[in-house]
Amino acid sequence: MGQYRVLIGKPGLDGHDRGAKFIARALRDAGFEVIYTGIRRTPDEIAAAAVQEDVAAVGLSSMSGGHLRLFPAVVEALARAGGADIPVLGGGIIPDEDIRVMEEAGIRKIFTPGTPVERIIGAFEDACARHHEQRR
Repeated sequence: MGQYRVLIGKPGLDGHDRGAKFIARALRDAGFEVIYTGIRRTPDEIAAAAVQEDVAAVGLSSMSGGHLRLFPAVVEALARAGGADIPVLGGGIIPDEDIRVMEEAGIRKIFTPGTPVERIIGAFEDACARHHEQRR
């Protein structure tokens, strides 16, 4: 696989970061270099960090219901910051009916509670590999 660099972010006012930290640790254990921005970040802060750190993917977490607004806002902020090619994946407490809406807004993959961690790691590996292929 090689070592991919990814960013895990918590957009909005959601203070629950156990899931984001769990995913960050699982990705690190799987060989990824992980940058964690911490809680309560704006979409612009997350996008700026992703571009500055030259990450191959961004993972977002939302437990507070702001995902429909915040996840697409990160995709838009990435485009403004010169990172339109960086894939965005998301997870958290997300109703099934919101998944298609977010995928149409540019979120590559959505994970809900109970998704096996191996599936999440595999999705990050796939997203990062595609990102690297596109940059060649």
